[in-house]
Amino acid sequence: MFIGHFAPAMVAAVHPKAPGLGTLFVAGQLVDFGFFGLALAGIENFRITPGITKMVPLDLYDMPYTHSLLGSAVWALGFALLIWLFTRNRTGAIIGGAVVLSHWFLDLLVHAPDLTLTGSPPKLGFGLWNHPAIAMPLELTITFGALAFFIMKTKAISPKSKYALGLLTVLLLAFQSVNWFGPEPAAADAAMKLTGLFAFTVAAIAAWWLGRTRSLKPI
Repeated sequence: MFIGHFAPAMVAAVHPKAPGLGTLFVAGQLVDFGFFGLALAGIENFRITPGITKMVPLDLYDMPYTHSLLGSAVWALGFALLIWLFTRNRTGAIIGGAVVLSHWFLDLLVHAPDLTLTGSPPKLGFGLWNHPAIAMPLELTITFGALAFFIMKTKAISPKSKYALGLLTVLLLAFQSVNWFGPEPAAADAAMKLTGLFAFTVAAIAAWWLGRTRSLKPI
């Protein structure tokens, strides 16, 4: 799951008290921001194991602080607290935290059993990465279905909205295409981790721009 993690962000963004779309894009991938950051520091670990699943060669064997349900809940609580401290918007804080927590449940669909509840076995995962005919259309459907929902529930307030929408669409398709069809990484090195962080950041910036060019339609 890559761009599918942004789907809850786009759905949540249509709530009148939701944080901005860019903030919610950060929320959708906050767990992976944390994972790659901790992996760079050597606190969490993964390795490249070709064939471990049909779609993804990542052996995610050590990620208790981000990809346990408990760890994800802590990240969600921390993000919600930050939103509340900066905005005093309790509803927005709950929405932001919920989007963070959605990451674990979406990963549960596709990961091989490598997720945990509290950081120790049992390891969980429904393994759709071994079933590309299901996983690929599922990810595209939830992502672009959510984007269509966001566009349907909002209206352009700037002539630049169409360019922002086009940029975000192209970026999401490009990132997912590289994820699916690009060459497998040779190693779980710093360059790979930094590339992931860069991609998440660029997507969030594009979403921020799109959010700035649109407002909710009156009910």
